[in-house]
Amino acid sequence: MLLPIYNTDGLCEAGCDEAGRGCLAGSVYAAAVILPPDYHNEWLNDSKQLSARRRYALREQIEREAVAWAVGVVTPDEIDKINILNASILAMHRALDALSVRPEFVIVDGNRFKNYGDTPWKTIVKGDGKYLSIAAASILAKTYRDDYMKKLHAEYPYYGWDHNAGYPTREHRNGIAAHGLTPYHRRSFRQLAEGQMELFSPEDFG
Repeated sequence: MLLPIYNTDGLCEAGCDEAGRGCLAGSVYAAAVILPPDYHNEWLNDSKQLSARRRYALREQIEREAVAWAVGVVTPDEIDKINILNASILAMHRALDALSVRPEFVIVDGNRFKNYGDTPWKTIVKGDGKYLSIAAASILAKTYRDDYMKKLHAEYPYYGWDHNAGYPTREHRNGIAAHGLTPYHRRSFRQLAEGQMELFSPEDFG
């Protein structure tokens, strides 16, 4: 069972996670979620461990039951200017900025973050499988980014973005070979040459 809160001082705590960091195309999305301190949800888990149907059902529930939630976005152009790590952190900062309730403590999935004003924070490796608010953030970030990539697929239907979300699958690589890059591709990722790209399957990211 996932834990409801990390800090032991009763501070209002927001969980943060991102989606799309390893993609070749599209914006990176992040979410911040503040849940009630006594919140329980037996279905909440790392978004990658859930079916798409379950993720979308949980998104509705999270948005209805959270104290506050928000999504932040950093575009491909911004990613190319500041790199994907900085872009992922910036997306989380933007999500925190958009919260209707100011958090007093922030927990972040992974091991990299930057100061958010003077708000104390903690990074937690595999935090989306340990804390409810991070799991909730992972679901919002993943589903909102999936929605966005499906819209891009309607504009550029050659890369399989409606089901690979912009990750470097074989279909995506073949689309690049046949049709070139789009305005949504991250130009700074072009060093991922044919022989250097790591292949992913849709099951790797839900």
